[in-house]
Amino acid sequence: MNKPKKISSLTPIEAAAEAADLRRQILHHDKLYYQKDAPEISDAAYDALRKRLEAIEQVFPALATQDSPTQKIGARPAREFAKVRHAVPMLSLANSFSDEDVIDFFDRVRKFLHLPDDEKLEILAEPKIDGLSCSLRYEKGLLVQAATRGDGEEGEDVTANVKTIKTVPQKLPKGAPEVLEVRGEVYITRADFEKLNQAQAAAEEKIFANPRNAAAGSLRQLDPRITEIRPLRFFGYALGEVSEAVAATQEGIRRKLSQWGFVVPEPETVVDSPSSLLKFHARVYEERPTIDYDLDGVVYKVNSLDYQKRLGFISRSPRWATAHKFPAEQAETILHKIVVQVGRTGTLTPVAELEPINVGGVLVSRATLHNEDEMARKDIREGDYVIIQRAGDVIPQVVKSLPARRKKSSRPFVFPDRCPECGSLAVREEGEVAKRCTGGLICPAQAVERLKHFVSRTAFDIEGLGDKIIREFWEEKWIKTPADIFRLAKYAETLKEREGWGELSVKNLLEAIEERRTISLERFIYSLGIRQVGQATAKKLAQHYQNLDHLLSQMKECRDREGAAFQSLLGIEDIGPSVAEDIVGFFAEPHNQHAVKDLQRELTVKDFERSKTVHSPVTGKTVVFTGKLLKMSREEAKAQAEALGAVVASSVSKNTDYVIAGEDAGSKLKKATELGVKVLSEDEWLKLAPP
Repeated sequence: MNKPKKISSLTPIEAAAEAADLRRQILHHDKLYYQKDAPEISDAAYDALRKRLEAIEQVFPALATQDSPTQKIGARPAREFAKVRHAVPMLSLANSFSDEDVIDFFDRVRKFLHLPDDEKLEILAEPKIDGLSCSLRYEKGLLVQAATRGDGEEGEDVTANVKTIKTVPQKLPKGAPEVLEVRGEVYITRADFEKLNQAQAAAEEKIFANPRNAAAGSLRQLDPRITEIRPLRFFGYALGEVSEAVAATQEGIRRKLSQWGFVVPEPETVVDSPSSLLKFHARVYEERPTIDYDLDGVVYKVNSLDYQKRLGFISRSPRWATAHKFPAEQAETILHKIVVQVGRTGTLTPVAELEPINVGGVLVSRATLHNEDEMARKDIREGDYVIIQRAGDVIPQVVKSLPARRKKSSRPFVFPDRCPECGSLAVREEGEVAKRCTGGLICPAQAVERLKHFVSRTAFDIEGLGDKIIREFWEEKWIKTPADIFRLAKYAETLKEREGWGELSVKNLLEAIEERRTISLERFIYSLGIRQVGQATAKKLAQHYQNLDHLLSQMKECRDREGAAFQSLLGIEDIGPSVAEDIVGFFAEPHNQHAVKDLQRELTVKDFERSKTVHSPVTGKTVVFTGKLLKMSREEAKAQAEALGAVVASSVSKNTDYVIAGEDAGSKLKKATELGVKVLSEDEWLKLAPP
């Protein structure tokens, strides 16, 4: 083999040709090593190729193209990750835990699509990787941005780190769309995980609990050079924003991803019955120990992209997919003590303090006991040997006790009638399973938990205000209400002198707080911690009332339970009498009124922004469906209306614009006629708002 020519002696043309050849070789060996586990050359030979390319690019900087393997470190260590707004939301999947759940999913999809009995419904099934979700954005074939899922609407910019992952193509082949977002999972194989922990132990660094934690921690390193030496890999399995259609089916998307250089999860299948899905699930579960990366289930996706579009989304997940989780892993340990925690709405929840035990790769020392009735039903006592599991491979829970191994001196746990935090009476309302503290805002546990909720990732998402810091500031009386968070700057000098703090950390915290002085209406509503109001309900309230001033004025009107305002609240989809009472009750409480007004002085709450929709004659209109529709299911009609910008209500009021009446329409049609609301037949509706 001829000795390589000195780089200083290369002509620009020779350097360009050799650089192109080196890039080709390196990418070839990356694919063999990371995608096929079949390396052709030694690590030393591979390193020599990279060093030669780096040296050429140093002498000829113009050759250091963006897609070069040497350019995968994109930046110096960052202080924090910038935020990225997803062009298409990255939603999570609904879970199925049993065979019955899977059958229900299949039947729901058929019913929603109004499919005749003789029409097949194809479902693609593939493994669910236990990693970290990530979205890669390509423009004109080049990787320009990578982001974590975050809350689904907004994630963190991890572009510099993702560029170090060998299985992530830096450049797409010709023919790929001009704009392409590839969704997938960052993960670490079990073999690489073992090597990583061995290296960590040798360097006396942190040992990771499991491959997922290792992958998440590695991807979120502020220094990309650390990420580069971590053995991260990437599976691609879905698309986000695309400038042009690339396939007609989910299976077609998988083929395209493979053609573009991405690794896709295997095995996979396309079937048309629940029984076939369950057989595939059983097969993957059986093969799970032999697969070199962690799985926590199988994902089922409607294969037709046209059907996916019609099915759309509900709350925070697509109607067209579900994750069929594997049975939870179980372990036996000792329950040392039962403690009762108080949540932000005053709920008293029993929690088991356990002898630490490894369950599914995670060290568990605490587990939920749910509520007083559940604990009594299972007869769980302090000192018991118990079986625990991680529900959905996430939340630890006590499955049962082992009475045969119980000490004779054991006694049933007596659930308190007083709040363990403030001593207020704990009551259990009729029809509820939980006891609640009646202390309200005087209860320190509720106050702290509400503040934790306020700054949480899905609410204000204020980085640096973790549980420990919130409690510390609350005990110092620096933060008593949410608005106090935005006045923390007055304690900056005092905080700088504290152990664990300093000029930079205080500056970072105050900057993170300032960045959140403007917030969307739906996040603001969710952050208030109103009982029974989750993210989906908060979004529906924001969509219905449009801005904060209108919401507050209508809540005053809602105190009249017979008035139009309360009936309008009840008309919002999925808000029944119980939820409505909690919402109105929250805004009627003087302390809460003061807290909201105080926040208004500190913040800008943006008016509700509708998702991108095509302009249509029903955009902004309130519609109600009643009776049996013949050309589509009621669920699909509602989803279609929302996609066109309409507000779908469940009851008729004077604010209703259209009532769409199918066969056998009843009281809603009668009320529409009485109020003079325009009534449309199904055909008239489809003419006005075609799918």
